[in-house]
Amino acid sequence: MRWALGISYLGQAYDGWQSQPSGRTVQDHLEGALARFADQPVSTVCAGRTDAGVHGLMQVVHFDTGVVREPFSWVRGTNTFLPPDIAVQWAHPVPAEFHSRASALARRYAYVLLESAVRPSIESGRAGWVFRPLDEGALRDAASRLLGEHDFTSFRASGCQARSPVKTLGRINIERKGPYWRFEFEANAFLHHMIRNIMGCLVAVGQGHQAPAWIDEVLAARSRDAAAPTFSPDGLYFLGPVYESHWGLPASTPPYHWLP
Repeated sequence: MRWALGISYLGQAYDGWQSQPSGRTVQDHLEGALARFADQPVSTVCAGRTDAGVHGLMQVVHFDTGVVREPFSWVRGTNTFLPPDIAVQWAHPVPAEFHSRASALARRYAYVLLESAVRPSIESGRAGWVFRPLDEGALRDAASRLLGEHDFTSFRASGCQARSPVKTLGRINIERKGPYWRFEFEANAFLHHMIRNIMGCLVAVGQGHQAPAWIDEVLAARSRDAAAPTFSPDGLYFLGPVYESHWGLPASTPPYHWLP
Protein backbone atom coordinates (compact mmCIF):
# COMPACT_ATOMS: atom_id res chain seq x y z
CA MET A 1 0.00 0.00 0.00
CA ARG A 2 1.23 3.52 -0.80
CA TRP A 3 0.98 6.31 1.75
CA ALA A 4 1.55 10.06 1.50
CA LEU A 5 2.66 12.06 4.53
CA GLY A 6 2.81 15.82 5.12
CA ILE A 7 5.87 16.76 7.17
CA SER A 8 6.80 20.05 8.89
CA TYR A 9 10.25 20.81 10.28
CA LEU A 10 12.68 23.48 11.34
CA GLY A 11 15.86 23.09 9.34
CA GLN A 12 18.35 24.78 11.68
CA ALA A 13 19.65 21.60 13.28
CA TYR A 14 19.86 19.51 10.10
CA ASP A 15 22.09 19.06 7.06
CA GLY A 16 19.14 19.49 4.72
CA TRP A 17 16.48 17.01 3.68
CA GLN A 18 18.32 14.33 1.73
CA SER A 19 19.84 11.37 3.57
CA GLN A 20 23.58 11.61 4.20
CA PRO A 21 26.18 9.38 5.91
CA SER A 22 26.14 11.77 8.88
CA GLY A 23 22.52 10.85 9.61
CA ARG A 24 21.88 14.52 10.45
CA THR A 25 19.14 15.07 7.88
CA VAL A 26 15.37 15.31 8.07
CA GLN A 27 14.95 12.28 5.82
CA ASP A 28 17.22 10.19 8.07
CA HIS A 29 15.19 11.09 11.14
CA LEU A 30 11.85 10.51 9.38
CA GLU A 31 12.82 7.13 7.96
CA GLY A 32 14.27 6.10 11.31
CA ALA A 33 11.01 6.98 13.07
CA LEU A 34 8.90 5.23 10.43
CA ALA A 35 11.06 2.11 10.71
CA ARG A 36 10.64 2.02 14.48
CA PHE A 37 6.88 2.49 14.23
CA ALA A 38 6.40 0.00 11.37
CA ASP A 39 9.03 -2.41 12.73
CA GLN A 40 10.62 -2.65 9.29
CA PRO A 41 12.72 -0.43 7.00
CA VAL A 42 10.82 2.35 5.21
CA SER A 43 12.18 4.30 2.24
CA THR A 44 10.61 7.67 1.37
CA VAL A 45 10.52 9.87 -1.73
CA CYS A 46 9.99 13.61 -1.20
CA ALA A 47 8.34 16.34 -3.26
CA GLY A 48 11.32 18.70 -3.07
CA ARG A 49 14.69 18.51 -1.33
CA THR A 50 15.65 21.38 0.97
CA ASP A 51 19.14 22.58 1.92
CA ALA A 52 20.71 22.87 5.35
CA GLY A 53 18.96 25.53 7.40
CA VAL A 54 15.85 25.61 5.19
CA HIS A 55 12.52 24.88 6.86
CA GLY A 56 9.51 22.89 5.66
CA LEU A 57 5.86 23.68 6.38
CA MET A 58 4.50 20.87 4.24
CA GLN A 59 7.06 18.59 2.73
CA VAL A 60 5.20 15.68 1.12
CA VAL A 61 6.65 12.18 0.92
CA HIS A 62 5.33 8.84 -0.25
CA PHE A 63 6.34 5.32 0.70
CA ASP A 64 5.18 1.78 0.12
CA THR A 65 4.55 -0.68 2.92
CA GLY A 66 2.67 -3.84 3.73
CA VAL A 67 2.05 -2.66 7.29
CA VAL A 68 -1.61 -1.90 7.93
CA ARG A 69 -2.29 1.12 10.15
CA GLU A 70 -4.97 3.81 10.37
CA PRO A 71 -4.03 7.30 9.11
CA PHE A 72 -4.01 8.80 12.63
CA SER A 73 -1.69 5.98 13.75
CA TRP A 74 0.88 6.83 11.11
CA VAL A 75 0.80 10.43 12.37
CA ARG A 76 0.88 9.87 16.12
CA GLY A 77 2.98 6.72 16.08
CA THR A 78 5.69 8.18 13.86
CA ASN A 79 5.77 11.45 15.80
CA THR A 80 6.51 9.48 18.96
CA PHE A 81 9.95 8.70 17.53
CA LEU A 82 10.70 12.09 15.97
CA PRO A 83 12.57 15.03 17.56
CA PRO A 84 10.45 18.04 18.62
CA ASP A 85 11.34 20.09 15.53
CA ILE A 86 10.03 17.51 13.03
CA ALA A 87 6.38 16.39 12.92
CA VAL A 88 4.11 14.40 10.64
CA GLN A 89 1.07 16.63 10.07
CA TRP A 90 -1.16 14.24 8.13
CA ALA A 91 -1.21 10.79 6.50
CA HIS A 92 -3.32 9.66 3.54
CA PRO A 93 -3.45 6.43 1.54
CA VAL A 94 -2.86 7.12 -2.16
CA PRO A 95 -3.04 5.07 -5.36
CA ALA A 96 0.11 3.36 -6.59
CA GLU A 97 0.40 5.85 -9.47
CA PHE A 98 0.78 8.80 -7.07
CA HIS A 99 4.35 10.10 -6.83
CA SER A 100 5.18 12.89 -4.42
CA ARG A 101 7.61 14.53 -6.86
CA ALA A 102 6.36 13.58 -10.33
CA SER A 103 2.68 14.22 -9.53
CA ALA A 104 3.34 17.79 -8.35
CA LEU A 105 2.04 20.52 -10.66
CA ALA A 106 4.03 23.23 -8.90
CA ARG A 107 6.05 23.98 -5.77
CA ARG A 108 5.73 26.87 -3.33
CA TYR A 109 8.26 28.61 -1.11
CA ALA A 110 8.16 31.61 1.20
CA TYR A 111 11.00 33.80 2.39
CA VAL A 112 10.56 35.78 5.62
CA LEU A 113 12.83 38.81 5.91
CA LEU A 114 13.29 41.07 8.93
CA GLU A 115 14.00 44.73 8.17
CA SER A 116 15.45 46.17 11.36
CA ALA A 117 18.44 48.09 12.69
CA VAL A 118 18.81 45.28 15.25
CA ARG A 119 19.70 41.71 14.31
CA PRO A 120 17.19 38.86 14.87
CA SER A 121 16.92 37.33 18.33
CA ILE A 122 13.91 35.10 18.94
CA GLU A 123 13.55 34.72 15.16
CA SER A 124 17.24 33.87 14.72
CA GLY A 125 17.55 31.14 12.12
CA ARG A 126 13.90 31.58 11.14
CA ALA A 127 14.09 34.89 9.27
CA GLY A 128 16.58 36.57 6.98
CA TRP A 129 17.79 40.03 7.97
CA VAL A 130 18.51 43.41 6.40
CA PHE A 131 19.24 46.59 8.34
CA ARG A 132 18.79 49.06 5.47
CA PRO A 133 15.22 50.04 4.42
CA LEU A 134 13.70 48.37 1.37
CA ASP A 135 11.74 50.17 -1.36
CA GLU A 136 8.52 48.21 -1.92
CA GLY A 137 7.87 49.69 -5.36
CA ALA A 138 11.32 48.74 -6.58
CA LEU A 139 10.93 45.23 -5.14
CA ARG A 140 7.64 44.67 -6.95
CA ASP A 141 9.02 46.04 -10.23
CA ALA A 142 12.06 43.76 -10.01
CA ALA A 143 9.98 40.71 -9.06
CA SER A 144 7.61 41.20 -12.00
CA ARG A 145 10.54 40.83 -14.39
CA LEU A 146 11.15 37.29 -13.16
CA LEU A 147 7.64 36.03 -13.91
CA GLY A 148 7.06 33.62 -16.75
CA GLU A 149 9.33 31.13 -18.46
CA HIS A 150 13.02 32.03 -18.36
CA ASP A 151 16.45 30.51 -18.44
CA PHE A 152 17.41 30.95 -14.76
CA THR A 153 21.09 30.01 -15.18
CA SER A 154 22.12 33.25 -13.42
CA PHE A 155 20.21 32.09 -10.34
CA ARG A 156 21.49 28.51 -10.37
CA ALA A 157 24.04 27.02 -7.96
CA SER A 158 27.15 25.58 -9.60
CA GLY A 159 26.34 22.12 -8.25
CA CYS A 160 22.73 22.12 -9.48
CA GLN A 161 21.78 18.78 -11.03
CA ALA A 162 18.62 19.90 -12.85
CA ARG A 163 18.56 18.86 -16.50
CA SER A 164 17.40 22.28 -17.70
CA PRO A 165 17.74 25.82 -16.27
CA VAL A 166 14.47 26.82 -17.94
CA LYS A 167 11.67 27.12 -15.39
CA THR A 168 8.31 28.87 -15.25
CA LEU A 169 7.87 31.19 -12.29
CA GLY A 170 4.13 31.69 -12.06
CA ARG A 171 3.74 33.87 -8.98
CA ILE A 172 5.70 36.13 -6.63
CA ASN A 173 3.72 37.76 -3.81
CA ILE A 174 5.29 40.44 -1.62
CA GLU A 175 3.64 41.47 1.65
CA ARG A 176 4.79 43.45 4.66
CA LYS A 177 3.65 43.07 8.26
CA GLY A 178 5.42 45.53 10.55
CA PRO A 179 9.17 44.99 10.14
CA TYR A 180 8.67 41.59 8.45
CA TRP A 181 8.53 41.06 4.72
CA ARG A 182 7.11 37.86 3.25
CA PHE A 183 8.03 36.86 -0.30
CA GLU A 184 6.08 33.92 -1.70
CA PHE A 185 7.15 32.07 -4.85
CA GLU A 186 5.37 29.46 -6.96
CA ALA A 187 6.91 27.71 -9.97
CA ASN A 188 6.69 24.44 -11.84
CA ALA A 189 10.11 23.62 -10.34
CA PHE A 190 13.10 25.40 -8.80
CA LEU A 191 16.83 25.15 -9.36
CA HIS A 192 19.31 24.60 -6.53
CA HIS A 193 19.65 27.89 -4.58
CA MET A 194 17.34 29.61 -7.08
CA ILE A 195 15.20 31.40 -4.50
CA ARG A 196 18.13 32.41 -2.30
CA ASN A 197 19.88 33.84 -5.36
CA ILE A 198 16.70 35.67 -6.40
CA MET A 199 16.41 37.06 -2.88
CA GLY A 200 19.97 38.36 -3.05
CA CYS A 201 19.08 40.26 -6.22
CA LEU A 202 15.76 41.56 -4.90
CA VAL A 203 17.45 42.88 -1.76
CA ALA A 204 20.10 44.61 -3.90
CA VAL A 205 17.32 46.35 -5.83
CA GLY A 206 15.21 47.08 -2.76
CA GLN A 207 18.13 48.80 -1.05
CA GLY A 208 18.88 50.92 -4.12
CA HIS A 209 22.17 49.27 -5.08
CA GLN A 210 20.66 48.29 -8.44
CA ALA A 211 17.72 49.51 -10.55
CA PRO A 212 14.80 47.11 -11.14
CA ALA A 213 15.79 46.83 -14.83
CA TRP A 214 19.05 45.20 -13.69
CA ILE A 215 17.06 41.99 -13.22
CA ASP A 216 16.59 41.84 -17.01
CA GLU A 217 20.36 42.06 -17.45
CA VAL A 218 20.96 39.32 -14.91
CA LEU A 219 18.52 36.99 -16.67
CA ALA A 220 19.99 37.74 -20.08
CA ALA A 221 23.56 37.12 -18.91
CA ARG A 222 22.87 33.46 -18.08
CA SER A 223 25.84 33.56 -15.75
CA ARG A 224 25.92 33.13 -11.99
CA ASP A 225 28.58 35.87 -11.83
CA ALA A 226 26.03 38.42 -13.04
CA ALA A 227 23.76 38.03 -10.00
CA ALA A 228 24.05 39.04 -6.34
CA PRO A 229 25.56 36.71 -3.70
CA THR A 230 23.41 33.85 -2.42
CA PHE A 231 21.20 35.06 0.42
CA SER A 232 20.90 33.40 3.83
CA PRO A 233 18.86 30.16 4.14
CA ASP A 234 17.46 31.27 7.51
CA GLY A 235 14.16 32.71 6.28
CA LEU A 236 13.40 30.17 3.57
CA TYR A 237 10.39 27.87 3.99
CA PHE A 238 9.21 25.12 1.66
CA LEU A 239 5.44 25.60 1.65
CA GLY A 240 4.93 22.39 -0.24
CA PRO A 241 3.87 21.04 -3.61
CA VAL A 242 0.63 21.68 -5.48
CA TYR A 243 -1.31 18.61 -6.60
CA GLU A 244 -4.47 18.02 -8.57
CA SER A 245 -7.52 17.89 -6.29
CA HIS A 246 -8.42 14.33 -7.19
CA TRP A 247 -5.55 13.04 -5.02
CA GLY A 248 -7.47 14.38 -2.00
CA LEU A 249 -4.39 15.70 -0.17
CA PRO A 250 -4.39 18.75 2.15
CA ALA A 251 -3.22 22.04 0.65
CA SER A 252 -1.79 23.41 3.91
CA THR A 253 -0.88 22.58 7.51
CA PRO A 254 -1.32 24.42 10.86
CA PRO A 255 2.22 25.89 10.64
CA TYR A 256 0.99 28.00 7.70
CA HIS A 257 -0.94 30.12 10.18
CA TRP A 258 2.08 30.55 12.44
CA LEU A 259 4.37 31.93 9.75
CA PRO A 260 4.19 35.74 9.44
